[in-house]
Amino acid sequence: MLTIREYVRPQTLEEAYTLCQKKSSVVLGGMLWLRMQNSQVGTAIDLCELGLNHIEETPDDYVIGAMVSLRQLEQHPGLAALTQAAMAEAVKHIVGVQFRNLATVGGSLYGRFGFSDVLTLFLALDARVELYHAGMMSLADFIGMPRQQRDILVRVYLPRAPRRVVYLSQRNSATDFPTLTCAIARQNGQTCCVIGARPMRAMAFDDEKGLLAAGVNETSAAAFAKDLAARVPLGSNLRAGEEYRRLVCEALVRRGLVQMEGC
Repeated sequence: MLTIREYVRPQTLEEAYTLCQKKSSVVLGGMLWLRMQNSQVGTAIDLCELGLNHIEETPDDYVIGAMVSLRQLEQHPGLAALTQAAMAEAVKHIVGVQFRNLATVGGSLYGRFGFSDVLTLFLALDARVELYHAGMMSLADFIGMPRQQRDILVRVYLPRAPRRVVYLSQRNSATDFPTLTCAIARQNGQTCCVIGARPMRAMAFDDEKGLLAAGVNETSAAAFAKDLAARVPLGSNLRAGEEYRRLVCEALVRRGLVQMEGC
């Protein structure tokens, strides 16, 4: 049972950041995973008054507020075009529409959950995050920050540079947590492959051996998938074992490359 002593809707980011510095304070986000915990919260901080629930376009980026819902990501036509529908594919299996109407981008990324579909895809898209105190940084750098560092995730920036993108995941049932996630982005001949739900948080890998340098076809895709599956750190949990995840990893990477390039 989650017990909240005080509920606050700050009117400024400065107020939210100041409240967040107390160890007993928690930023709610969508409050979907928090409510499943047995804990006591001194101050629950709701960012709903700060205007962070919009997706904006600039010449270089899509700027996504921390309170944008996963359903907004799923339905946004610009993000669909940018990712060739990978954005909707990444979130459509997350529980159900009612859940995605409440779950937020900020909550999904700030938690840095090992099972996060959103984290996997955004890492492949070279996302940057804006923190109120720490400022702008790459999502990859943010993932490596210590959890003890208390800050407010304000916005996420997705570059609008053209690239080929695909997202795949393996689940034991349609709306279950994934047993493995895979996002692949290819731009100017360079390939980034992100593997998540390992069951640890997502990690990015590139084509170290140049197996895709001459282009993607059935043979090169299979070679890259085999090489990547051999070097990804994987583990076991209740959903799947390490050996199974390694087999799934190779299959998803090969399938994703073939799908992306239409081989």
